[in-house]
Amino acid sequence: MSAEVRAISTRRGVDGKVHVRGSGHPLVWFHGAGGLFPTEPLLDGLSADYQVFACEWPGFGEEPTEGSLEDMLDFALHGWDVIEALGLGDARPHLVGHSMGGMIAAEMAAINPRGLSKLVLVSAAGLWLDEHPVPDIFAMLPFELADVLFANSARGESFLSGGADFSDDEALKTLLITNARRLGTAGKILFPVPNRRLSKRLYRLSNATLVLWGAQDKLLAPAYADRFASLIENAAVQLIPDAGHMLPYEQPVAATAAIKAFLG
Repeated sequence: MSAEVRAISTRRGVDGKVHVRGSGHPLVWFHGAGGLFPTEPLLDGLSADYQVFACEWPGFGEEPTEGSLEDMLDFALHGWDVIEALGLGDARPHLVGHSMGGMIAAEMAAINPRGLSKLVLVSAAGLWLDEHPVPDIFAMLPFELADVLFANSARGESFLSGGADFSDDEALKTLLITNARRLGTAGKILFPVPNRRLSKRLYRLSNATLVLWGAQDKLLAPAYADRFASLIENAAVQLIPDAGHMLPYEQPVAATAAIKAFLG
């Protein structure tokens, strides 16, 4: 399903875009460090039952906004600023976040649990377990990422390249510049490790929460799903087989079904 792209500006004056699909109860999607992709099958599936708002984080779109957020509190408050700018009225949206976006959604829910309905954390970053250290994606070369992010590395390579011809110098240059901007922004809260003491704040989160994980996640081991559930009062864990960290793109049908069953 094609998305309508809306330009928004927050009260802080940060410009950005939101991709809107479907109709129904509002569902706000926060993407991970890879940004929004040309195809978003999970969002297409969810838009059959919900009005899906997929927000571009500063530094991930065309606007020169990568310097507008500095720390975790900035990201969380910007998320609420975006929701305010959407003009949803009295509707309390569902929040669904993947990886970095899940980390931010959890922070938002801890700050303002009454501002949302239900929360879905998909392979969310934000915690640290010494027995399961998180690989440093910022130190990896592009060709190394597919094996860490996907259960099926061959499928991952095809997805991440997007069919780009890297023998074309301009295509390669565009990719490198885009990735540098995105990782520079993501690094503010993920580098050197994705631990901004979120674990100390999750006790505030009273919303029903689904912790959805790829059973073969090599970036954030499934043990992190159990850790999130142990820190959130009303949380359930569901593992999706044959999926790694990029669960929304490896198993979008199964992920869509799990989220819809949870949200109701």
